[in-house]
Amino acid sequence: MKWDIVHQTRYLYASPVKNSFNEARLKPLSNEEQTVETFELKVLPATRLSQYHDFYSNIVHHFEIIEPHSSLLVESKLRVATHPSAPLSEGSAPWPLAHIGEALKDTRNHEFLEMSRYVEISPEAWRLAVDATIGQTDTWQAALAVMRYVHNHIEYLPNSTTVHTHMRGVLQERRGVCQDFAHVMVGLCRALKIPALYVSGYLATEKASATHAWTEVFIPSLGWRALDPTHNCQAGETYVKIACGRDYADVPPIAGTYMGTTDRRMEVDVKIKPAA
Repeated sequence: MKWDIVHQTRYLYASPVKNSFNEARLKPLSNEEQTVETFELKVLPATRLSQYHDFYSNIVHHFEIIEPHSSLLVESKLRVATHPSAPLSEGSAPWPLAHIGEALKDTRNHEFLEMSRYVEISPEAWRLAVDATIGQTDTWQAALAVMRYVHNHIEYLPNSTTVHTHMRGVLQERRGVCQDFAHVMVGLCRALKIPALYVSGYLATEKASATHAWTEVFIPSLGWRALDPTHNCQAGETYVKIACGRDYADVPPIAGTYMGTTDRRMEVDVKIKPAA
């Protein structure tokens, strides 16, 4: 499918701020599962944009606004075609869990087996992961079992957490939003030595268009496969991947610093529709 996506983020400051230095991760990569046809990024106050790839190959736009300003608008317009891999059947058993150590032949996977800012591999996480995968001998089936466990044991509750909520707090309260579901699944998979990364992107549904977060797990015989613990499913053609990393800290849509008041308001609006 093809999607037209408009993503607006507006910051309104109680008094003028200055020396604003920012990074935006809003432009997806084209890969085997999606093709970016057009992309436009607008920043107001107008400023020069530069672009680079970060450690995880995400596209990052950098911009600076030195002069005083009372508001900041960052707007991206995107047309993307999605053509995801065919979903694996529920009974697939492509790689023995006992041999998951083979995943480390790809040295890049080490990054996705360790603790990170919002993900920990604690004795509690290991115990939950083992309990969730009792009887599973295949890596893919174990990952599916972890996804089901997270989906069934965490309540989806809007505004119950912030972008800085740690996986530990989510396990204590058993509630959160999509990024919390993703963090917990990433942590439980890593506790089982299954490489897992955090994905940020968009999800188009009948009810709403929104930014979203899900996970990818590495299966040695297949590569990376996307799973969404919030909806208990494999990612399909309604998912658009923007960026990936160890956890949310590696992929915020917009991050930066400035000098001035901390009294500000942020407004975010995302519109996704099938391309004509």
